[in-house]
Formats: sequence, C-alpha cells, structure tokens
Amino acid sequence: MIEISRSVAIPDSEIELTAIRAQGAGGQHVNKTSTAIHLRFDIKASSLPDAYKERLLAASHHLITSDGMVVIKAQEYRSQEMNREAALARLVSLIQELMVEQKSRRPTRPTRASKERRLATKSQKSSVKAMRGKVRGGE
Repeated sequence: MIEISRSVAIPDSEIELTAIRAQGAGGQHVNKTSTAIHLRFDIKASSLPDAYKERLLAASHHLITSDGMVVIKAQEYRSQEMNREAALARLVSLIQELMVEQKSRRPTRPTRASKERRLATKSQKSSVKAMRGKVRGGE
C-alpha cells in the first residue's frame, strides 16, 4: 500500500513496475543490468476517490497521458531498488501536488496615494525630457 494521505492509499496491485535498461553513459554495468524503473498507473481504473480522479484527469501534466495513464521513468540511481523508491515517491508527490487547492486571486485596486505618486513621477519625467531640447535665443 502506498499512502497518499491519511485517508487515501493506493494498493500495490494498481501500480505496474517494470525494470528496464537505463539510458546514457555508464559502461558495462549499464549495458547488462536493468536498473531503471518504468512505472505505469492507470488513473481511471484505480481505487482513488472520484475527486482525485477528476482532478488528475483534468490536469495537463507531462507525466499524465491523454488516456489517463501516469508514466514515470526513474533512472537516477545505479540500483533498481532506489529507482523503484524514487518512482513511487514521484507518483505520490504528483498526486499530492495536484490535489492542493489553489487560492483564488482577489483583485485589488491601486490606492489614491499610489495613483498620485505615479502621476507626479510621470509629470516630473516629462518636464526633464522637455528640458533636453535645443536652447533657443541665447545669442
């Protein structure tokens, strides 16, 4: 069981973990051992609460495919067990991150003093620029 929150957990049977060969440099070790982990989690077929499913399926995240499958590839570590833990941790953090309720923005208005300061600065800059012109009648 992977615990998401106090009341929500995912059974191990719903997560598909596959060991694959890692990409990149590494010499002989990387070419002959399957240390990378490929995690697949079907949101629609999971036992998550409906609110979680709706939120995850509505999110436009690079780890979630269009048909509602979470695909995570973990290959940071040289051992398969550490990569398995990293992949599961990334799945848990993805679900927790998407379940955080975003605060709605309350529109604010500029104060009267800030408007007056802005206009005063504006007129001051205007007068400075007006003074930059050619000097006339100085003969």
